[in-house]
Amino acid sequence: MPLHVVALELPARWNQPSIVLAEADRLLASASAPDLALLPEAALTGYVSPDRDFDLGPFAEPVTGPTASALAALARAHGCYLAGPLIERDGASTYNAFLVFAPDGARVAHYRKRHPWYPETWATPGDAPPPVFELRGARVTLAVCFDAQFLAEDAARELGEADVLLFPSAWVERHDSRDTLLGGLARRFDIAVVNANWGVGQPSVPGQGGSRVLGRDGEVLAMAHGAGRIDARVELGSRRR
Repeated sequence: MPLHVVALELPARWNQPSIVLAEADRLLASASAPDLALLPEAALTGYVSPDRDFDLGPFAEPVTGPTASALAALARAHGCYLAGPLIERDGASTYNAFLVFAPDGARVAHYRKRHPWYPETWATPGDAPPPVFELRGARVTLAVCFDAQFLAEDAARELGEADVLLFPSAWVERHDSRDTLLGGLARRFDIAVVNANWGVGQPSVPGQGGSRVLGRDGEVLAMAHGAGRIDARVELGSRRR
């Protein structure tokens, strides 16, 4: 049975979490509830300010703080699994993290970006591999943006176990290489890829937009053309491995 996935492409905004959450709520309510929905990297806080400030440290909060509560409530409200970003504080460390919640609001996965991009000097690299969790007959894993450059080497086991890779991003690239990079991972590991990327907003930079879902053959099943919601049905079926 196919898995109904949704990627939400949300415009770049800085320090407007309530507006972003309301937009995500509206988009999820705009059509039938998916099995699984994904928000972009750092979508609630913004990835960089209009003044080109990359420091997200001031937004950091515990894994049990208000952002986690808001994401759990969104999952419950729409009866779906929901993956969303958290700028996480844990002791003296700050992480670019992601949380996944079940339809009942229970947390089922927690991941800390292992490879912060060069301007993310505020972020501590995560020291745990990507999680692999089960939902509705599928095994799902998760990596964040710059992690993709290293996945084939340092997460081959997790990719080999999973049916779907969730790939939230704040992509910054003039010549978009996502189809080549993500398509290569899809074909090599026989895995579908759900990419929720930040949309054009403030600031507007190259690489925004183009959220997409790729099938296990690396072909694009759906792509965003402007901020909003993209839906796709990912076939699980038998594996080539």
